[in-house]
Amino acid sequence: MNENARFLFASAPDSWGVLDYPGPSWEQSYETMLDEMVQAGYTGTELGPYGFFPTDPNILQTQLENRKLKLLASFVPVKMTDPGASKAVIERIRKVGNLLAALKAPFLVIADDQSTERNEFSGRAYDKDCPILTADQWKHMGRIVADAEKVANDFGLDLVFHPHVATYVETPEECELFFDATSHTNVGLCLDTGHCVYGYGDSVTEAEKYKDKLRFVHIKDCNVGVLEQARHNKWTFEEAIEHKVFTVIGEGNIDFPAFFRTLVKNGYSGWSVVEQDVKFGATAIPPAQSIAASLKYLRQVVKDLGVTADVR
Repeated sequence: MNENARFLFASAPDSWGVLDYPGPSWEQSYETMLDEMVQAGYTGTELGPYGFFPTDPNILQTQLENRKLKLLASFVPVKMTDPGASKAVIERIRKVGNLLAALKAPFLVIADDQSTERNEFSGRAYDKDCPILTADQWKHMGRIVADAEKVANDFGLDLVFHPHVATYVETPEECELFFDATSHTNVGLCLDTGHCVYGYGDSVTEAEKYKDKLRFVHIKDCNVGVLEQARHNKWTFEEAIEHKVFTVIGEGNIDFPAFFRTLVKNGYSGWSVVEQDVKFGATAIPPAQSIAASLKYLRQVVKDLGVTADVR
C-alpha cells in the first residue's frame, strides 16, 4: 500500500439536481448549498455549470474562503465531434478557464456534449444501431483536445477528460479510441465510477488500465437493477436519473473498497468529487442528508484501508 496516500473529498452542485443548463434547479440558493457541503464535512467543491455560482471571481472567492472550501474544477461538456463548433468550444473553455484560474482551481474537466442520437442509446452503446464516430471525427477530436489543452495550460489548468453516458465516448472501447486519438497530448482521465458502470465498464479495471493517466475522480454509486431496467425500457439518461439509477454512495452496487484499494496501490492521492446526479425536487431524502451519508461511508472505506481522509 502507498503509505503517503491521502484522500480529499469534495462535493458538486449536481448532487442538488443542478443540471448543465438553466432551469428550476438553478433557482435554489448556492449559499445554502455551500453551507450544506461544509456541514456535511466536505472541504472542496466543483464549480458546477458556468453561471450557477457567481462568475465574478471576487464574489465567489469570498464565499469559498468564508467556508474554507477549495474550488477544484468545472465540468465542461463541449461538441467535440463537430468541426463547425471548434471556435465555440475554445471560447467556452477560455471563459470557464479564466474563472477557474482566478480562483486557483487545479483542473478543467471536459467531456463530449450529450447528443440526441447517443442519448437514445444511453447504456446501450453496443446495440448494432447505435451511432459511432467516423475515423475523421476521431481525428477532429484529437485536434480539438490539443487546442483545448493549450488554452487550459495557458491558464495553469490540468486538462482531464470525462467519459460520459449519452455521448460518443461512453464505453471502455470508446475510451481507448479517445486516448489513441489524443496520444499526442497530455490530457488525463477523470474517471467517474457511475458513468463507467453505465457504459459497461468496471471502475477497478479502468483505474488499473489508466493508472498513468488517472488524475481526477468523480464518485457515483449505481443501482444496477435500475440500470438493467433502463436498458430494457430504452430510457434516456435523464429518464434513468429520474428513476434513481444513481444512489447514495454505498447503497448501490459499486465495489468502493476494491476501487479505493486500487487507487492506493497505484499511488493515486488527492481529490475525489462525490456526485449523486438526481432530479431536482425528486430525491427521497434531502441532498444535505445524502451527501453527508455518502461522505461518512467513504471515510470508513478509506479508514479501513489505513489511509488518511480529510476531516473538517
